[in-house]
Amino acid sequence: MEKYVAIKLLKADPPGVRRAGGFPLKATVLFILSLSLAGLPALAATISGNGALSLAALVGQQSPHLTTAQKALLLKYLNGKARAPYPKGKEVVVKADSARCRISNVDIAAHSCDLQFGAKTVSLSGRKAHELYATLIENGVPSDGAAGSIYEATGALTCKIVPAEVAQEAGAGAKCDYAPAN
Repeated sequence: MEKYVAIKLLKADPPGVRRAGGFPLKATVLFILSLSLAGLPALAATISGNGALSLAALVGQQSPHLTTAQKALLLKYLNGKARAPYPKGKEVVVKADSARCRISNVDIAAHSCDLQFGAKTVSLSGRKAHELYATLIENGVPSDGAAGSIYEATGALTCKIVPAEVAQEAGAGAKCDYAPAN
C-alpha cells in the first residue's frame, strides 16, 4: 500500500517538482527566501575611512561639546585638507545620542535632520540636512520609511578621529561606531 501512495504522489506532482520533507522543493525555497528578506532588526555597526571622517565632520560641526579648534580641524578635513595642523598626540571624539534625518518622496524639496546631544537638539534643514542624510546612506545606515517619508537614523554615535593618522593619507584615522535607532 505504501508503494502505491508514493507512486500516486509522484504522478500527482507536475513534471520537475521535487519534494523536501513532504513539501514541494520550490515552495520550501521560496518560503526560506521570504524569511531572509523580511525586515530584520538593525544592528550596531562600525565604519571607518572616508565615510567615517565625513560623518564625524558633519556631526562635529553641530556638537556643543567640541572646541572651536576641533570644529575647524574637522571642517578642514571635510574640505580635503588631510595635513591640517593639530597638536601631536591629540584626538577628536565626536559623540551624539542620536542622528535622525528625513526626506520626502512627496515634497521632494523637504530635507530635515535632528541631532541629539544630551538635552540639546540641533535641527538642520535644506542643504546641511541633505548632506548629513546622504552621508548616513554612504555609511550603510539602514533606511526606514512611512507615508511619503524616508528616514535614516542612528542611536548613539561615537566617532574617533586621530589627526596624526589622517595626515598620513593612508586611509586610516577615522572610525565611527553607531547603535541602531530607537
